[in-house]
Amino acid sequence: MRRSVLSLAAGVVALPAIAHAAPAAAPIDTGDTAWMLVSTAFVLMMTIPGLALFYGGMVRKKNVLATLIQSFMICCIGSLVWMVAGYSLAFSTGSPWIGDLSRVLLRGVADNFHEGVDSAFTLGAGTPAAVTMTIPESVFMMFQMTFAVITPALITGAYAERMKFSSMCLFTVAWLLLVYAPVAHWVWSPTGWVAGLGAVDFAGGTVVHINSGVAGLVCAIILGRRKGFGTEDLSPFNLTYAIIGASLLWVGWFGFNAGSALGANGRAGMAMLTTQVAAAAGGVAWMVVEWARTGKPTALGIISGAVAGLVAITPAAGFVLPGSAVLIGLIAGAGCFWSATWLKHRFNYDDSLDAFGVHGTGGIIGAILTGAFAYGPLSATASNPEGTVASVHQVVAQAEAVGVTVVWCVIMTTLILKVLDLVMGLRVSPEEELEGLDMVLHGERIN
Repeated sequence: MRRSVLSLAAGVVALPAIAHAAPAAAPIDTGDTAWMLVSTAFVLMMTIPGLALFYGGMVRKKNVLATLIQSFMICCIGSLVWMVAGYSLAFSTGSPWIGDLSRVLLRGVADNFHEGVDSAFTLGAGTPAAVTMTIPESVFMMFQMTFAVITPALITGAYAERMKFSSMCLFTVAWLLLVYAPVAHWVWSPTGWVAGLGAVDFAGGTVVHINSGVAGLVCAIILGRRKGFGTEDLSPFNLTYAIIGASLLWVGWFGFNAGSALGANGRAGMAMLTTQVAAAAGGVAWMVVEWARTGKPTALGIISGAVAGLVAITPAAGFVLPGSAVLIGLIAGAGCFWSATWLKHRFNYDDSLDAFGVHGTGGIIGAILTGAFAYGPLSATASNPEGTVASVHQVVAQAEAVGVTVVWCVIMTTLILKVLDLVMGLRVSPEEELEGLDMVLHGERIN
């Protein structure tokens, strides 16, 4: 399968002379493909405009545009990084640790076209763990691209209002290649070593949420606290934006979770149902705890609780029943409230928009509780008739997956940040931070 650089370049422009002569593969399932196209659009909506508005509404007025454009630019950068190398490193066969370069620049992604019709492809072809898909590889690749896009965008909530735009751009490229792609390969590739431990992650508890939350905590600690943290009013500029953003995230999450069934089937339906009730339970739990503690249920708290429920159900959505999903949402809502309030103040780090408080903590809760509540028949197959069943062994496997994700993310994120800080600096100056990133970095402001 290896070719010269000249052959690769020819493949990029799709010259007929070097087209593969592969035999026709199985036909795609049009219903599965249609659902995956819709799911992909839903997940993209989670980043732009969903996350952009959610985060943009929680910063101060002088930093709103800078926060919005971070999500938008990461969508641009992440899409290209995923196309050029990220997808190949995450989902080609390679080794248990990392994929190979066989899909660089999406080389070979059109090999299943015959007489103008695309066919299904096999993930992990040539290995004992190969999985025959019912959708085109282009659709699978694009669906996974939207996950790669939103994950570094989630991290921005931890370093909001103080990171250089140029540093953010380079951090995104390096982090996707060195942190996200390896973890995605470990967990989701048929040959990944974490998957080999028996750990499961339906839609991204480890790959997306723990990864982004822990990376956000590292960023918050290394960049340091915002000027005025703990002494000045850093309250949100426009919670209307944040509520609209959270609502878009909630709707988009159906593509995120139900789409991870990779088909229009009963498991997708169950994942959609568990996603809805977990989000509702998370919002209720945060509201009740906050109301009891402070005397008032805040809008920001309620939407944060709903997002916490969405985060926690993500690894479990296709493995648990609705009753278990409600419990996961309730635990996550209360647990993330504790992390975003008591824990943050106890250790005095400035996780600006609670990237770790919600995504890191919620991801850990959901990943471990997946092992405690998994219902076997939902994931049973001919080769594994019992499916993934709740047990102490499964909880241990889930904890191991959480642990390796945290360790790798901390080490590599720290390394990336330290190198960037040495080369170009990470943070704007105190004077620039005081003026606001909208004018300092982009020469624009909200009137």
